[in-house]
Amino acid sequence: MTSEGNEQFGTPRWLRDLGFTAWMLVGIVLIVVGVLWILGVTATITTPVLVAGVLGVVTGPIVGRLEKHGIPRIFGAIIVLLGLAVLGLIVFLLVFGGISQNSASISKKLNAAADTIQGWLKDLGIDKKDVTNDVKKDLPQIRTTLMNGIAHGIEGLSSLVFFAAFAALSTLFVLKDGPVMHRFINRHLGVPAPTANVVTTNVAKSLRSYFLGVTIIAVFNAVLLGGAALIIGVPLAGTIAVVTFVGAYIPFVGAWVAGAFAVLIALGTDGESAAIVMAIVGLLANGILQQMIQPFVMGATLGLNPLAVLIVTIGGGALFGMAGLTLAAPLTSAAVHISSELRGRADEEARAGPAPAPSG
Repeated sequence: MTSEGNEQFGTPRWLRDLGFTAWMLVGIVLIVVGVLWILGVTATITTPVLVAGVLGVVTGPIVGRLEKHGIPRIFGAIIVLLGLAVLGLIVFLLVFGGISQNSASISKKLNAAADTIQGWLKDLGIDKKDVTNDVKKDLPQIRTTLMNGIAHGIEGLSSLVFFAAFAALSTLFVLKDGPVMHRFINRHLGVPAPTANVVTTNVAKSLRSYFLGVTIIAVFNAVLLGGAALIIGVPLAGTIAVVTFVGAYIPFVGAWVAGAFAVLIALGTDGESAAIVMAIVGLLANGILQQMIQPFVMGATLGLNPLAVLIVTIGGGALFGMAGLTLAAPLTSAAVHISSELRGRADEEARAGPAPAPSG
């Protein structure tokens, strides 16, 4: 009687399973919130280490090739690190050096663009002094924003010098001890070693593929905008091209900001016709033409639909900031490839059948 009563008034199994799943989800959310809080508190250390990890994964194969040609891994790591430093210095000089040398000219041209925009507002019946003053006040600040973009983009760091030094040192260790770290992670990932190797290898491949695809698209946009500026005679065509190339590494934002900068320069120097041409070229480069090549580029590198890349990138940026913007797409691609590879292995094992028992 007691057992029948318990079965009659006991909690249904589906409700117990639902409650258990709900508590699991609550636990996962608490873990994610805790991890984000820890990362925010320790951003001074974790951000350079994260940058070093990405640089080490992307450039690690170069060190491996140098090692195959007889160069010790430590020297190969130093060579690659010096190459990255020289490349960063060149980009810095091309972008910020060109803007700094022409700062007076750029301010003048942006003020001219502000006057043109003021004329457009008057034609539309908008003749408020506060709107005009805001336009003239904000446009010259673009130069300052570009000059200080890196410093403002790395929040939570006590010093940009510390960030660069610690990131460089961490990158050197990642490049030098990459294989050792790879084996260590495989052993301590909490899954069988072959499965762990599948996970880590696909994450590394997806990061390299993502940055390869971004580089291809960055070159495409830089050639279009810089070439258009050169053809129609807009000043600082080289700087516009370099700014467009660097901005492409900031997903979905940097390229449009660089395009807006080019349009303002054209508006202030060559007038409305040049600005319209640059605007059309910018829309084509960042819109229609990019959407034509992006499926091929991202499909060949990441194996993801561009819409999926857009969704996960925006979601990752909303949750994790700049790190999410950069890593969401490659990590999603890695998850897809890991799932596919593990499923393929499971199917092969299922078709092969159980292993024969050892004989007596």
